[in-house]
Amino acid sequence: MESKWLHDFVALAEQGNFSKAADVRFVTQPAFSRRIRSLENWLGVPLVCRDRYPMALTEAGESFLEQARLLLSQIYGTRDQLRQSLHEHSSVNFVAQPSLAVTFFPGWIHSLRPQLGNSLIRLNTGHYHDAIEQFMSGSVDFLLCFSGDDTSPMLNRPEVERRVVGQDRLVLVSAVNDSGHPLHGLSADTPLRLLLYPPTSFLGGLIQRKCLPALSEQPCLPVCENALGEGLKALVLQGDGASFLPASLVREELEQGRLVELPLSAWVKLDIELCCRQPFRSEQVALCWQQIRQVTT
Repeated sequence: MESKWLHDFVALAEQGNFSKAADVRFVTQPAFSRRIRSLENWLGVPLVCRDRYPMALTEAGESFLEQARLLLSQIYGTRDQLRQSLHEHSSVNFVAQPSLAVTFFPGWIHSLRPQLGNSLIRLNTGHYHDAIEQFMSGSVDFLLCFSGDDTSPMLNRPEVERRVVGQDRLVLVSAVNDSGHPLHGLSADTPLRLLLYPPTSFLGGLIQRKCLPALSEQPCLPVCENALGEGLKALVLQGDGASFLPASLVREELEQGRLVELPLSAWVKLDIELCCRQPFRSEQVALCWQQIRQVTT
């Protein structure tokens, strides 16, 4: 059971239509339908009459609807109570994409420590869409993520404030041979072995749209996909291929000469955004955001 399935089912009942409910939940209709089916499989009963138009709930679905709303109310009520205990009032909770949690967050939060005092800093990680879902559900106070031209519509809402707190760029890198030359260089005669993020991920989609077209005259051979930048970097260092990675993730290896940046006609800039969502959970969170705004103005 996942709580998002309950949210999906309530949205479906309120919208009366799979397509409209999927839009409300900011997922594709096929993904939304799979989640409703997963809920039905978990409960062991059908909740929706799929052979009727307009859509209608089964008798079990009508009965479960009230319980779903009650369960969500209890879940979030319990969460709010727990957050008031164990010094929760003095904590600040972040979620970040994995590479940002490794490369950007430590130095950035250290620079803010004088303003944050002794607040307890909690950091979760999640891939782009999972991190956004944690943020929008209220599980964390702040979202730290890369932004681009296809920023999730979930972040383009009146209650969400976004602020650029840093920048990075995507670079194409390869390990080097004993002579310091790239093991996997650009050549019209030899396919370039590429280690890629999945195209469904945020950086993977960006690479598909912005980076690969810059290699239009270079034959390419994708040999591996990995959702973790650290995993791709490890493969590059082993000499398995070249990869597009955030420059901050490979800065040390480039400085040491263990990796080399391959020349491209253009590189892709990455803005790093911090997002908050009102109303704030506590005065401590509101103060934290005020201080961050002053530092980044």
